[in-house]
Amino acid sequence: MKVLLATRNAGKVDELRQILAEAAPHVELVGLDAVDEYPETPETELTFAGNALLKARDGVKHTGLPTIADDSGIAVDALNGMPGVLSARWAGSRKDDAANNALLLDQLSDVPDELRTAKFVCAAVIAYPDGRETVVHGEMPGRVIREPRGANGFGYDPLFVPDGFTLTSAEISAAEKNAISHRGKAFRELATKI
Repeated sequence: MKVLLATRNAGKVDELRQILAEAAPHVELVGLDAVDEYPETPETELTFAGNALLKARDGVKHTGLPTIADDSGIAVDALNGMPGVLSARWAGSRKDDAANNALLLDQLSDVPDELRTAKFVCAAVIAYPDGRETVVHGEMPGRVIREPRGANGFGYDPLFVPDGFTLTSAEISAAEKNAISHRGKAFRELATKI
């Protein structure tokens, strides 16, 4: 069975391929680069699941393939769960990791270390041409530190220390991160439902 992952991120495609190899070996996963380009709906929903559903439904509509999509971000307790679905655009409409990280640090500058708890959240969806849809969620709890550390990962990884670790998500290996990450958890659960 051929399934589309609605992303151009090759790392995300490889990660899900590895997960599916164990949980659903009958699935052939392809990314957006393997199908004809189509117009993508802007992420306008107020939830991770809502945005993931938009992307998955677009994939089904334009390719006829069952489509997996996800949306994720960081939810900081001291900011009432923000940036949340706005994580990629927290510092403006242009996706700029350095600006997003700088703004988050500025907003948390007077928050004591013990109150800098946060979690990465992911909603992953599979939508089928017959209208069936499955939504799952994954979380990685941790805390936001005061200055970036590490060169691996992307987004808020240099500022985020997962629970049980002393290193940031940008300092641990990709394999370690995938084993505990919000996206890895959501994709592993979704793989069992395909």
